[in-house]
Parts: sequence; C-alpha cells; structure tokens
Amino acid sequence: MEVPNTNYIKQLAGDDIEFEQQFITILKDEFPAEYKEYFEHVENDSYKETALIVHKIKHKFNILGLEESYNLAQAYEADLLLKKTVKAPEFKAVLDMVGDYIEKM
Repeated sequence: MEVPNTNYIKQLAGDDIEFEQQFITILKDEFPAEYKEYFEHVENDSYKETALIVHKIKHKFNILGLEESYNLAQAYEADLLLKKTVKAPEFKAVLDMVGDYIEKM
C-alpha cells in the first residue's frame, strides 16, 4: 500500500517554510470536514453528492503522493454516478490512512 508524504508540498514550497505550513494547515482544516461529509452522503445514499466529495478528496490524495489512491478515487467517483459502490471499502481504507497521516502532520 502507498504511504502518504509531503514531497509534492515541499517541492511546491521550495524554501518557503511558511507556504509549506500554510498548505499543511489547509489540509488539516479541510480533510476532516470532507471526511465527515463523505460519510454523511454515503449514509443517505446520495450518490451524486458522494461523487462530488470524492472528487474534492481525490486531489488531496494526489497532493500527498498517493497516485494509486487518486486513480482509485477517480474510478470510484465514476462508479458512484452509476450508483455502484463496490470500491467503497477500499476507498474508506485510504481515507482512514490519509486521516491518520494528516492528524499526525
């Protein structure tokens, strides 16, 4: 399984530590709310809304160097629009891993 990292953030920030910290702060602020929103939509069988939040979340996977997880999210997003949820357990595992990582940043 892939492991989240801040390589991309560090690359974007270069030597600007303040920018790097601001970027990390944004992740720490946004991800928990998006995580919660995702599960609210799943509980309500709101497929379109779930797909929209998966779309937002997948970009955080990319930022954290999780290319395979980004691809999973992209496929899951498309499946949700067809009301298919077979990828939900795998997506949840990635969400939990990213949540743990962000919490410890």
